[in-house]
Amino acid sequence: MALSPLNQRRWSNFRRNRRAFWSLIIFAVLFGLSLFAEFIANDKPILVKYRGEYFTPVFNFYAETEFGGDFQTEAIYRDPEVQCLIDSGGLEDCFDDPEGIIEQIDAGTFQAEGFEPGWSLWPLIPYSFNTSVDRPGAAPLPPNGQNLLGTDDTKRDVLARVIYGFRLSILFTLLVTGAASLIGIFAGAIQGFFGGWLDLIFQRIIEIWSATPSLYVIIIMFAVLGRSFWLLVALMILFSWTGLVGVVRAEFLRARNLEYVRAARALGVGNMTIMFRHMLPNAMVATLTFMPFIVTGTIGGLASLDYLGFGLPSSAPSLGELTLQAKQNLQAPWLAFTAFFTFAIMLSLLVFIFEGVRDAFDPRKTFS
Repeated sequence: MALSPLNQRRWSNFRRNRRAFWSLIIFAVLFGLSLFAEFIANDKPILVKYRGEYFTPVFNFYAETEFGGDFQTEAIYRDPEVQCLIDSGGLEDCFDDPEGIIEQIDAGTFQAEGFEPGWSLWPLIPYSFNTSVDRPGAAPLPPNGQNLLGTDDTKRDVLARVIYGFRLSILFTLLVTGAASLIGIFAGAIQGFFGGWLDLIFQRIIEIWSATPSLYVIIIMFAVLGRSFWLLVALMILFSWTGLVGVVRAEFLRARNLEYVRAARALGVGNMTIMFRHMLPNAMVATLTFMPFIVTGTIGGLASLDYLGFGLPSSAPSLGELTLQAKQNLQAPWLAFTAFFTFAIMLSLLVFIFEGVRDAFDPRKTFS
């Protein structure tokens, strides 16, 4: 679908802003990779061939008995016995000396009647965000070839948790920012366009709602209903939508008596059409100017709640929880450096992108 001349000019302006354009590319690559985190960091193989059949443990549940084991529970693919069963086609000798059998298979010296070797295709990082790393020593463990960013205080791979935590933070931010912006823009447009008593009553409600201690409300709700991702999204939206109301309201108050609005009214155009087709585009510059603060505030709010222990469930990969571990383990500086650079890169890219979007919508901005 072809872009309109106006949108073509906006896209051209955005591309001329090199900082914003390259930030968008870098962020898109990082976020796109994180969307496939299960194929990058996982304690399950992506694909398994066993006795001529193919299995996809990343997507499906397979009991150990599927590979010649004894248990009906899900196969632990990192277990040497399970690996031996897969590689050897289910030989019982694996239970006696799995590592020896695997060595013989790899060397090509093991022969058995009807033997058909299997294989497993593993992700680049053989750990998920909640996988305990099998390394000697007291946690947290420093970076090495096995764990590029080390482990946390429960021996979980930090790089895997960063990948999953980055994805979770961005998805959480997109949900909260998108919903809160729609509510805030609509409320601000209604107030600014109609004014009068409606504006006065709405302003008093927003003042009361903005003064509500959101942190206490979230803590109370979590104590009553339990911690969950969707509950936190809903609560953050409830306390974030007021951020854009004042900006949009001011723009609509300024524009509602301009000539093009009066002309539209004289022609019988409906209020909603005037508000969202004619007035809102002119208010987008001010709206997008404030958008980076909502995005960074949402990410910071999630990290703060996780840091205090009132955010996402403890089983979820959390960048805020990584920051807490960095504070509690000063002898492990890799945790602090990882948390700092993750937040710094993520927030900087988002701010640069939104600055470029804001300038692209501003007709007064030009780039050489």
